[in-house]
Amino acid sequence: MTLGDYPVRASIGVTDIARSASFYEDVLRLVPASIGPSAAIDGGARFYACGQGTMLNVFETPTAGTTRSTVATWYVDDLDALVEELTVAGAEFVRYEGFDQDERGIGPRAGGGRIAWVEDPDGNTLAFETDD
Repeated sequence: MTLGDYPVRASIGVTDIARSASFYEDVLRLVPASIGPSAAIDGGARFYACGQGTMLNVFETPTAGTTRSTVATWYVDDLDALVEELTVAGAEFVRYEGFDQDERGIGPRAGGGRIAWVEDPDGNTLAFETDD
């Protein structure tokens, strides 16, 4: 067996779990499947069940927010509806210089399709993609 035969879980480090849980739960509308410790921090990790058995782990760590690249991507059926829903919930979509994004922050994806990005409170970049 190779690693490609096993499920993978995305893990995102944050500096303040309470602030980040508010973003992931109130803005992105993810529901925690469980709450657990992160190192010595009681309740410092949230586990969010996502589609097809995947899981997103958001955990408190002092090294959070040090990457500028996308840390998690959701593949969605209706990007327009999702962007509208998340905007109403308070998400601010990132716009990149020189990238052909519309007024909502949706732009073309390399290889076809469309993409939009948001950042969590620590600056971790999250993407939403569709093939249409």
